[in-house]
Parts: sequence; C-alpha cells; structure tokens
Amino acid sequence: MFSNTAIGIDLGTANLLIYTKNKGIVFNEPSVVAIDTHTGKVLAVGNEAKEMIGKTPHNIQSIRPLKDGVIADYEITSQMLSTMLKKVSKKLGVSLRKPNVIVCAPTGSTSVERRAIDNAIREYGAKQVHIIEEPVAAAIGAGLPVEEPVSNMVVDIGGGTSEVAIISFGGVVSAKSIRTGGDHMDSAIIQHVRKKYNVLIGERTAENVKMEIGYALVDHDPLTMEVRGRDLVTGLPKTIELNSQEIQDALRESLEAILEAIRDTLENCPPELSGDIVDHGIMLTGGGALLKGMQEWLSNEIDVPVHIAENPIECVAVGTGKSLSIIHKLQKAAK
Repeated sequence: MFSNTAIGIDLGTANLLIYTKNKGIVFNEPSVVAIDTHTGKVLAVGNEAKEMIGKTPHNIQSIRPLKDGVIADYEITSQMLSTMLKKVSKKLGVSLRKPNVIVCAPTGSTSVERRAIDNAIREYGAKQVHIIEEPVAAAIGAGLPVEEPVSNMVVDIGGGTSEVAIISFGGVVSAKSIRTGGDHMDSAIIQHVRKKYNVLIGERTAENVKMEIGYALVDHDPLTMEVRGRDLVTGLPKTIELNSQEIQDALRESLEAILEAIRDTLENCPPELSGDIVDHGIMLTGGGALLKGMQEWLSNEIDVPVHIAENPIECVAVGTGKSLSIIHKLQKAAK
C-alpha cells in the first residue's frame, strides 16, 4: 500500500509528472484537460486531451489549467489532479489515498499562488503537502550535492517559466524566475509563420517545428521542414517549407531573456561561490535543455562549463520525490 508513502508531483505548465519512491516516474503526460463546456464534465486528461487540441466541436474545449508554472484555473486543476492520481492508482493496482505529497512551485510564485497549489492537492485527500522551490527539486533530481556547502547552479527551462538558481546547503542563495519558456517559444514560431507566410499553424505544429528544426543561437547546417496550416488570405489549407535559420531567429528573443536571467543570477552570487561555479559549471534541466545547440550556445556566452542532466524533463519530478529525505537531513543538521 502507498497510503503512507510520499509522492512527488511536478505540476508543470506543459507536463504533469508523478514520482513514487518504489517505482520512480509512474506518470508523465501533458497538463491538458478536455471538458464539455455545457456540463462542465472532464472528458479526458493528459495524452488523450492533448490529441483533441484544435480538433473538437464547440462544446468540447481542451484547456491547459496551468499557466507560467502556476494554477490559472483552480477548479479544473483540482479535477485534473484527481483524475491523474486515479489513473496512477489503477495502473499500479494500489491505493494512493492520503499520500504525503511534495510538490514544487516556481521561485517567483506568490503566497496566493502557492496556497492554490496546496489547496488543489489537499482537495484530492493528501495527508500532508510540502512545497519546495522548483530549481531545488531540479538540482536534487539532476544528482547535484545540494546539501553540501558548495554552489550548485541550475537552469530549469520549463514550459511556462525558466528558473535560474544558485543553491548551497539546501537553500537558494541567488535566483531569478522569468515567465519565458517552451510555450513562449512555440508562440514565437506561430507569430513568425503568420507574419512571414500569412499562414496560421496550431500549437502542436509549432512545438513539433521547435523540436525538429529549432536551434539555439549557434552556427549550424540548415535543416528544413514542411508544415501545414490555414492560409489567412484564402482560408484554405496550405503547405509551406520552414528552415532552421528563420526558426532560430524567431526564438532569439526568448533565448536572450533566459541568458539575461542567468547573467543576473551570476552577478548576485557571493564571490566565494562564484569559484565553485567556474569549477563545477551549470546544470541544464527541463524540456528547453533539449533544444539543439543549447549547451554549446550557453557555454560560449557565459564562459563556464554547461552540462545537461541525464533526463532533463524528469529532473523536477524525481527531485520532489527524493527531497523529503534531504529536507529531514538538513533539519537534523540545523538542530
């Protein structure tokens, strides 16, 4: 039985991941809910709901209830969490009632936003809810020695936010959270295609373009990709060819905002810890770490070694699950 077991939840803007100590990552699906607007009933969550985006009749809406790393629609988030945890219980064949839940929140989130996360999870029936900061969870999940008095620098590029933090002895020394992430990159691609080709493409198409031919600001051999959308002049379907250099240009603003956040965090770092960063470098986590050329571009710009975590997308979820033992260890040391 899992009744007294701690589970870690990465309540991400793009994906929701659930981690249990015994099984590791047991759930990893998009944070999307399909609801019937007439009845308010949840029809699908996760992968099934994402498949419906842009392909449903008027009375069925696919909603992403999390925006910029925090809850935008409280009711739907509660329903989504409840449905997803039931899915996990069914999959594992065990009860997940009254678990201890560790969940992460962006560094820049307000107390109201944190309370909304806490309440949404308690509504499912959680026994206790611990909220930890996202970059700390990412650092733990990436295997960094956060409980030691050395500096660990993490850049977590998620769907709604990018979190930059310098962590030492289990706490955040210097941090910056910006509401720029994978979703903003997708929007930039949609805007670019609309402006240049007068063609409207959907969110899923934009995300595929970013994953296939998206590049950080580095020199590369151009790649091309065909995409389909709606011609805004004729209203008819149209196929166009995009190349990686124009997509790189579309992503420039988002990437420069992330770089600026890294520079700001480094400027506020105590000099003693700066030396550690030069030695150990920076750890990239989150889906944005997988953008082609990201590691090379950042190490060129900030002149510090840059590493990508083994499973960047799963780092925060794994870190939330593992954090409880580290929190206990630090609390004992402090007594």
